Amino acid sequence: MPATIRDIKNKTGLSLATISKFLNGGNVLPKNRQLIETAIKELHYEVNEMARGLVTNKTKMVGVMVYDIESLFVGNMLHYIGHELRKAGYGILICDSFNNEEVEEQNLHFLLKKKVDGLLVIPVNMSGKFMEPAREAKVPVVLLDRYFQDAEFDFVGIDNRMAAYRAVNTLIENCHEKIAVITSDVEYSGIYRLKGYMEAMRNAGLPIREEYRRLGKHSFELGYRNMKELLALKDRPTGVFLGNYETTLGGIMAVNESELSWPQDISIFGFDDLIVSRVVRPKIWMAVQPMELMCAKAVELLLERITKKSAIYEQPMKINFSVQLRQGESIRCLGE
Repeated sequence: MPATIRDIKNKTGLSLATISKFLNGGNVLPKNRQLIETAIKELHYEVNEMARGLVTNKTKMVGVMVYDIESLFVGNMLHYIGHELRKAGYGILICDSFNNEEVEEQNLHFLLKKKVDGLLVIPVNMSGKFMEPAREAKVPVVLLDRYFQDAEFDFVGIDNRMAAYRAVNTLIENCHEKIAVITSDVEYSGIYRLKGYMEAMRNAGLPIREEYRRLGKHSFELGYRNMKELLALKDRPTGVFLGNYETTLGGIMAVNESELSWPQDISIFGFDDLIVSRVVRPKIWMAVQPMELMCAKAVELLLERITKKSAIYEQPMKINFSVQLRQGESIRCLGE
């Protein structure tokens, strides 16, 4: 028969009020804490989280909404998020939005009904209006990787514009002038990576040719189809910047299926070194996000907001990490 709070009382000689206070997260004397913790361990007592939640108004659950769980990038982020939440004693409820804005809104209402203590969101939407029910319910929200155009929430990500600027500038420093970009113009990260590409080209006094700007929604298909088309151009680019991991994979596949090779015929700069560097040769130059650090900071910020609810929407924080440019062998120096 499972141990009860009365068994802990009999074991420790403490009052039910003191034991209940400890179990619900309250402060008790150090000697009493030691007695209760020892009794819990010896009796194999398991806290009834649902009952404790009714008292503390905390479920110890965090809702995580992601744009597409099939994405390898999202899968890695979920791994790091889950690890950090587990260390803090929190459970996780994951909702896949299937790259669909309506599903994403439905997921929000589902998680709010589950009384999650906070939300981590890698959103589909560019507009944050659908998140207003969370704000009204005073449920803390931290955005990860992607931001909204019209709403202020806590955010942890990277400086996408600068990451792209540095990547494209690496191609420029290797004497490339005909540089193409394949990235998103409908997602937060892609929009700012496109800005970084254009800024690097303008600052170098290089033309931004329309046929070299290949835009859409980040995906394997975007990289594959557009790299095929770029390689077929009569005046093809000498270098290509690929805007995210799936797009990079698609672009690499297109080159591999062609009669061309890198870096001899085309130089490539990719994004997010998840697994491709271990299986592709020559090694690809990559802009690498510190995903583990980003997730740790996002969880830390969310848990801080959960414990200090009065400040959750007063001064939203925007934390941007720098990317690492990981050297490879996919860029040919045209000046040699």
